[in-house]
Amino acid sequence: MNTKINIIGAGFAGVEASFFLANKGFKINLYEMRSKKTTPAHKTNLFAELVCSNSFKSTALDNAHGLLKKEMEIFDSLIIKTAYENFVPAGGALAVDREKFSSSITKKIKDHPNITTFNEEIVSVDKWLDNNEVVIIATGPLTSSRLEKSIIKIIGQKSLYFFDAASPIIDGKTIDYNKVFFQSRYDKGEADYLNAPFNKEKYIHFVEEIIKSEKIKLHDFENKKIFEGCVPIEVLAQRGIDTLAFGPMKPVGLIDPNTNKRPYAVVQMRMENINKSMFNLVGFQTRLKWNEQKRIFQLIPGLENAEILRYGVMHKNTFINFPQLVNSITYSLKSNPNLYFAGQITGIEGYIESAASGIYTGYALWALLNNKPLLFPDDTMIGALQKYTLLDNKNYQPMASNFGLLNKDVFNEKGKRLKGRDKKKKISEQALERMEEFIVRV
Repeated sequence: MNTKINIIGAGFAGVEASFFLANKGFKINLYEMRSKKTTPAHKTNLFAELVCSNSFKSTALDNAHGLLKKEMEIFDSLIIKTAYENFVPAGGALAVDREKFSSSITKKIKDHPNITTFNEEIVSVDKWLDNNEVVIIATGPLTSSRLEKSIIKIIGQKSLYFFDAASPIIDGKTIDYNKVFFQSRYDKGEADYLNAPFNKEKYIHFVEEIIKSEKIKLHDFENKKIFEGCVPIEVLAQRGIDTLAFGPMKPVGLIDPNTNKRPYAVVQMRMENINKSMFNLVGFQTRLKWNEQKRIFQLIPGLENAEILRYGVMHKNTFINFPQLVNSITYSLKSNPNLYFAGQITGIEGYIESAASGIYTGYALWALLNNKPLLFPDDTMIGALQKYTLLDNKNYQPMASNFGLLNKDVFNEKGKRLKGRDKKKKISEQALERMEEFIVRV
């Protein structure tokens, strides 16, 4: 196939779209502006860099994230396959050694005979569209300001914004292991999480220090656009003294071996690499000033002398009002059939969701040219996410995978309506069967 496709952005969506289309015979020009120009959150010039957590969340089939990954495996996802090749233990979650993972993705993309990579910032796609070439914009939540202006000009409206935050990473060599313990909640899987236990007195002091700490100031409109799934710990702390203890610091399913009791609260730390030299503070996205991060996080038991390898940062996420702009039949832009968008810029949230978006966007383009069904089945998690991006909504907001997108009744062999975990497992089983049937057709 001689069709040439220009893909902007080598993040999760960009590499998945490139890989899928290249394997179908398309010639791909993949553009990535790093390291000539970086972003407030990226640290390397590697493709599919993980700027926040190194976890891709649960692998269980009673979890929406687990279902999504299984569906993507069926569709030969580059991201999922590479993640398993570079995993680090994380209980029931799929976590990766971030540098090895991104290095492997970069090599696979650059070695592909149908993909040519370019290290340059794209500030406009007009030259390609004027030449009737296909473009996929997959620049993610950190689209450069110059390209963003070009996009706004094309779509005829301003972009929407929300902000999220990255958690700090701690030097494992500086942790006092006499005060912390390895355990996964309810001993599920291996003891892959490092837990710092709090009694009530220390917890209250910790929360009070977070509340009165110095924070990076945001404009009013920025504060209103924080995505609920990435709320900074200081915002949670201000919602009530026990909000953190019922949120990212919940102690359920954990027993401190030093006391044989459940702590009042815990800070969980997840391995960033296989040799346990780096740990991520789970759920501790923050916009605290860096000096305050060091002061407050050293109040965590076991981290009194800890060194922070990467401070938590706040960064801008950009997404467009995708349902109003896209053609629901072709999945391209209404105003230009040669322009596609993929990834978080379309209004989906999460690493794996972004990769899934790259798959179904690339697939939609291929299917259009090959007289195949253009959309994934909406009773699969991938299809449900795709369908969400097509539903016009006055208050369109980022969406991560969840079983609410597959809201339906399911029954057992005796006709009894299933609930809870059993319901989720049954929905997942049906979704995977549907995906297996779908892939035979493509």
